[in-house]
Amino acid sequence: MSAVRHRPMAPPATGEHGDSDDNNFTDDESSPLTHDIYGGSQRTIQETKGWDVFRDPPIKIETGSTANQECLELTIKILKIFAYIFTFIIVLTGGVIAKGTVLFMTSQVRKDRKIEYCNKDLGRDKTFVVRLPEEERIAWIWALVIAYSLPEIGSLIRSVRICFFKTFKVPKTGHFLFVWMMESFSALGTALLMFVVLPQIDAIQGAMLTNCLCVIPGIFGLLSRTSKEGKRFIKVIIDLAAIAAQVTGLVIWPLLENRRELWVIPVACVMISCGWWENYVSAQSPLGIVRALGRIKEEMHNTRYFCHMFLSIWKILLFFCVTLLIYWANGEEPSNLFSLYGDAFGPHKIIVYELPAGLGGVLPDTLESANIDTVDVDAAYNTVVYVLLLQIFGAYLCYIFGKFACKILIQGFSYAFPVSLTVPIAVSFLIAACGIRIDDPCFFHDTIPDYLFFTSPSNFRFNNFVTEQMAWAWILWLLSQTWIALHIWTPKCERLATTEKLFVRPMYSALLIDQSMALNRRRDDQADVKTEDLSDIEKEKGDEYYETISVHTDRSSAPNKPSIKSSDNITRIYTCATMWHETKDEMIEFLKSIMRMDEDQCARRVAQKYLRVLDPDYYEFETHIFFDDAFEISDHSDDDIQCNRFVKLLIGTMDEAASEIHQTTIRLRPPKKYPTPYGGRLVWTLPGKTKFIAHLKDKDRIRHRKRWSQVMYMYYLLGHRLMELPISVDRKDAIAENTYLLTLDGDIDFKPNAVTLLVDLMKKNRNLGAACGRIHPVGSGPMVWYQLFEYAIGHWLQKATEHMIGCVLCSPGCFSLFRGKALMDDNVMKKYTTKPTEARHYVQYDQGEDRWLCTLLLQRGYRVEYSAASDAYTHCPEGFNEFYNQRRRWVPSTIANIMDLLGDAKRTIKINDNISLLYVFYQMMLMGGTILGPGTIFLMLVGAFVAAFRIDNWTSFHYNIVPILAFMVICFTCKSNIQLFVAQVLSTCYALIMMAVIVGTALQLGEDGIGSPSAIFLISMVGSFFIAACLHPQEFWCITCGLIYLLSIPSMYLLLILYSIINLNVVSWGTREVVAKKTKKELEAEKKAAEEAKKRVKQKSMLGFLQSGIGDNDDEEGSIEFSLAGLFRCVFCTHGKTSDEKQQLTSIAESLDTIKTRIDTIESAVDPHGHHASRHNRRRTTSSGSKDHHLLTSVAEKSGDESDESDSDTSAEPKQERDFLTNPYWIEDPDVRKGEVDFLSSSEIQFWKDLIDQYLYPIDNDPVEQVHISKEYLQLEPIGLVFVFFFALILVIQFTAMLFHRFGTLSHILASTELNFCKKKSEDLTQDQLIDKHAVEIVKNLQRLQGIDGDYDNDSGSGPDRIARRKTIQNLEKARQPRRQIGTLDVAFKKRFLKLTADAENNPATPILTRRLTMRAETIRALEVRKNSVMAERRKSAMQTLGAKNEYGISAVPPLNNNGALPNQRSGRVSNAGISIKDVFNVNGGPAEQIYGSNGGGTINQGYEHVIDEDGDGNSLRLTTRNPHQVSWGQNVNGNNTGRL
Repeated sequence: MSAVRHRPMAPPATGEHGDSDDNNFTDDESSPLTHDIYGGSQRTIQETKGWDVFRDPPIKIETGSTANQECLELTIKILKIFAYIFTFIIVLTGGVIAKGTVLFMTSQVRKDRKIEYCNKDLGRDKTFVVRLPEEERIAWIWALVIAYSLPEIGSLIRSVRICFFKTFKVPKTGHFLFVWMMESFSALGTALLMFVVLPQIDAIQGAMLTNCLCVIPGIFGLLSRTSKEGKRFIKVIIDLAAIAAQVTGLVIWPLLENRRELWVIPVACVMISCGWWENYVSAQSPLGIVRALGRIKEEMHNTRYFCHMFLSIWKILLFFCVTLLIYWANGEEPSNLFSLYGDAFGPHKIIVYELPAGLGGVLPDTLESANIDTVDVDAAYNTVVYVLLLQIFGAYLCYIFGKFACKILIQGFSYAFPVSLTVPIAVSFLIAACGIRIDDPCFFHDTIPDYLFFTSPSNFRFNNFVTEQMAWAWILWLLSQTWIALHIWTPKCERLATTEKLFVRPMYSALLIDQSMALNRRRDDQADVKTEDLSDIEKEKGDEYYETISVHTDRSSAPNKPSIKSSDNITRIYTCATMWHETKDEMIEFLKSIMRMDEDQCARRVAQKYLRVLDPDYYEFETHIFFDDAFEISDHSDDDIQCNRFVKLLIGTMDEAASEIHQTTIRLRPPKKYPTPYGGRLVWTLPGKTKFIAHLKDKDRIRHRKRWSQVMYMYYLLGHRLMELPISVDRKDAIAENTYLLTLDGDIDFKPNAVTLLVDLMKKNRNLGAACGRIHPVGSGPMVWYQLFEYAIGHWLQKATEHMIGCVLCSPGCFSLFRGKALMDDNVMKKYTTKPTEARHYVQYDQGEDRWLCTLLLQRGYRVEYSAASDAYTHCPEGFNEFYNQRRRWVPSTIANIMDLLGDAKRTIKINDNISLLYVFYQMMLMGGTILGPGTIFLMLVGAFVAAFRIDNWTSFHYNIVPILAFMVICFTCKSNIQLFVAQVLSTCYALIMMAVIVGTALQLGEDGIGSPSAIFLISMVGSFFIAACLHPQEFWCITCGLIYLLSIPSMYLLLILYSIINLNVVSWGTREVVAKKTKKELEAEKKAAEEAKKRVKQKSMLGFLQSGIGDNDDEEGSIEFSLAGLFRCVFCTHGKTSDEKQQLTSIAESLDTIKTRIDTIESAVDPHGHHASRHNRRRTTSSGSKDHHLLTSVAEKSGDESDESDSDTSAEPKQERDFLTNPYWIEDPDVRKGEVDFLSSSEIQFWKDLIDQYLYPIDNDPVEQVHISKEYLQLEPIGLVFVFFFALILVIQFTAMLFHRFGTLSHILASTELNFCKKKSEDLTQDQLIDKHAVEIVKNLQRLQGIDGDYDNDSGSGPDRIARRKTIQNLEKARQPRRQIGTLDVAFKKRFLKLTADAENNPATPILTRRLTMRAETIRALEVRKNSVMAERRKSAMQTLGAKNEYGISAVPPLNNNGALPNQRSGRVSNAGISIKDVFNVNGGPAEQIYGSNGGGTINQGYEHVIDEDGDGNSLRLTTRNPHQVSWGQNVNGNNTGRL
């Protein structure tokens, strides 16, 4: 076994009797170092002097993402309550209306049907009846056909769209024929039910009969049950009872009424139920035929839309042909359906028959008697249209809002409940309506035409309903349908699930809407994963990771490959941030966001590990920061480098950020330092035990700038750490699918929930390559106000439009989530490493790298989305110059990338399903608007001057063209600072002019009137902005900055465009620029250059000309010389100084230095690696594109600025020999903290060297190449006429898309909002359910660092005496006591978790959990049961492995403690089995003292490590692969056993 380096651990202090104290929890993450950087990590107790106990605790400041949003949260909860109620009402109302109108239409289809007619208008003392003519019945037949066909037409359109614009798969012939047969049965049965069965029975019986359409689903559901299901026997019994109840419904009326036509009922109902076969078969069924159907079902996931593209047409034709056949079977001519179509939907007569008084109101069987009078009345022919529209909209609203309820997770109350109530409510209304109509035929006289009504039972009374209508049997049918469709009450879909995940068929069945909603809703056939399964997952993965199992992602529908482990589907989030020159406030906001993620991930991990719950939102988390230009010349020598002030600022703010998040003073352990080929690396372990890794880039060793930092982390995380894993290809594919890169800027501020929302989008759509959130600018000043409105409008309208009608073109690098697998695709990551060689490359590749990366993803077919609910806050430029320089990069890169996408539009449309020709046309319109923008603004200014100042057009033109031309000349001839100054002055002038323009425009609109085109456009634009602000209430006040935006239009859309285009050749970043530290040689060179410049100025003067260039005052002498008090000096008869011997020697030395420099240059060209290893030269000697460093041809040219060497190079003092990969100077810098030093593995070092040589070798900017950058991207020619409708069309598109996107965002927010009072009450929950429901919340409260070491809140309490009742002195005295702080969250959790007991009298210190669960006995009891369960499981695991062999080679012999003795077993609570509860948490069998410490002492929590190295994890044993020849316990030099292998 290879030697393992160890760190000495503090021996635990023991009490008087040697017992350990439970309260002395320790963790070295919070204590300072006491040894030097190469020593151990010994910690000391934090002691406080008695006179220095006064505190300055961190103050919680709520800004940005932590701003108080209680009002917004309350509004969202109220909105969700409204969504519950409103959706319930719409689904129920739509279902009842659709059901009622279908029964109403079928009631009018029956031939020879007679109905009593209202005698109100014909005679009160007479009785009238009516029989519908054929024209009227034909109209209702067509209405039923249209109602059936519309959803099928929708299914056809959807199928065609997906098959033509996306991908599809052709099914096997046999499978297609089976699906065709079942769908044909469904259409045939529906036609028989509508035109044969329902017209022969009354409406109440018809409504009841619709509960008997579940025979085939019930049978398949029974046959699909497997032996693995719990309580299978009881379920099978209930299944049989439900099927029997369904069968009774099919035969009860044919048997009782003995009518031949009623025997069609069982045929029609069974055929209809065939349409839902797919939802009830399973590939795991014990019967082979059902398993075969299950395989067809699995194939239908990919072939469904291809099948329905043909089946939709076939079902419409079959339904219509059966309708004609039934019409002919009834003795009528089918051609009348076509010949009488116009009369049916046009004016026609209804014949009303007057019954003789002798009939006594009894309707005769025949109305053709000679003694019956008739009356012709006009038919209300529009009634059929109104009823049809009611049916169409009722069914559609029921379906749409039902789907909405499933998407936002309110399915139980707002979907299942109203669907189940549809028939009972419909029956209730029918009973009431039919009863009223029988008693009073004129009751609905003013509502429904008197000749139309439901088919009512004869002599209807309620008692007759109970006996004759078989109400008792209907209750059984209803219950059986509820049992067969029980899955709609227990949904398991994720938030915002797609339609394909929610429903089997593409659309609904309009004529049977409630049955379609219940039986077409997908069942979740996967078995529930129990918390006990976590033990198996831990065995598979070890104790480092904890699995979340979700069966709701797209991957769940894919076939499971045996080589893929469940742990490969864990969500892994790598935060990748780029830093450069951020300020302290910006760094703190960023670090606080990372600390919040660390806290959230730790809570989810601990909840799964100790509370045994499954968290669907669980993720692994790791932070990487890539620091550009992180080094500078050291203070003591030009040959050494040290971390610059920004890196030191990051190191210094880590503790401050952690203290602010956890609201207690925290001192993180100093970072571990790694020398690397690209510079250096600092590694922190955060309180939640996630890694925080800062990669420090040396720009002389690796290419700098943001894009190359992105290349670094892509190749490092996805290439080196993923693709080089020794696992199968399938496992790598699964890991890449669930690996996400969260790209951030160094000043971003966000909450974990914002990341969760982006991950939701990724899980929802596997084709999603990137997702971005809503970026809020932060800062102060007019420029920030402008950007507030600009960002708001850009997100409200432009990004929302791109999301809805195509894809988002730019996912900003400051806060975006990228899928690892998408980045690894062809022509993405590899192409992203392209070095700029052409003019446009500098603009497209380096000036807008995030937009180019999204363009590459789009061109590979991936989708990019925008989530408005995912909020992030970033610092924006506050100064005018910084803002202009930022946009100078953004504007050309945006145009270049859009032009690239448009130029490749044909291929992109073909490969990307989300980009259509219409979307490309929309982007072309925007591009045209951008190009025409400056000319349009110029013409707008000309017209505004005319309106505001009452001058003619040409005068106004001259006034405006002169400053613009002057600004263009300045941009071409002057330096950047002068350009920006002129732009700032012109912007101020234009802002003042715009105020007058606004007033003049208002006056002009007043004269033209509100109906003028300009007024309409202006009102529409302002109205759309205002409505957009109202739809974004959280950001409503951004609209108040619209005035600043309006005043800045000339500056931003005219001057800024000109500045950006003219300065295309400038490729510098332009923002956060600082002055670099210079070497002594550079300072001397600057001084010499200044003297030379001074000499040249003097020589150009008249006196210098007369002196013929003889020296300056320092190198000239005179025969006569005098001065006056040093004020002036006069020299006459001057002549140059003669060169003495010393000057000659100096000249020789300089020549030798020049020769030495050239020799060094030749050596570096021949052996660059050896040269750099022997001596680190801070000067760049490589030119752009010199990858191979072959500089021999240019050595002779480098005699100028490289000929001088610093005096320190020739110093006689001995210097320490340094190697950059072993002992660089920067790791000894005291400002980098006295952390440990470690080294990369040889494989990783080789990876970085290869990556640098291949893609990231340093390059310099070549000014000659930059001059060649073309300025032909935009040719700004003012257009004389700009059509208003062009911009109005863009505005209409964006406003419409914004409305749809708002609805999607609202759905996402509502789906993520939980209403506790809408769930089961805590009293109704079992102990396990109670813990599972609040697991993460409980852990977050138990792991709080605040208060764990005796911290106190001196601001608590309320009332008038709140100040006076503060226990200030007592708290200060308490703060004096020496204590060890706990700096990791899991140790704080375990300390509190061990104290949990339901016995409040014996343990009054039971911690408070949450406000809702405070001190509740059942909650504490549930946690205690879970704690005992964890203890028992780990005890059982320890017993099973006692003395057994295992792959890690760990024996079960108790390890020695730090004193060389067996650990004391009396500490803590002891179970009946004799194992301490504390031992339970020592996962791999180590002693409890190594975690919790003894009396007054305690040991160290060494942090959480993924790899075996000298900085191991003190909480657990380090596991290594078993060596069959040697297994031993490692010991350190002091003889203290560390408990590591």
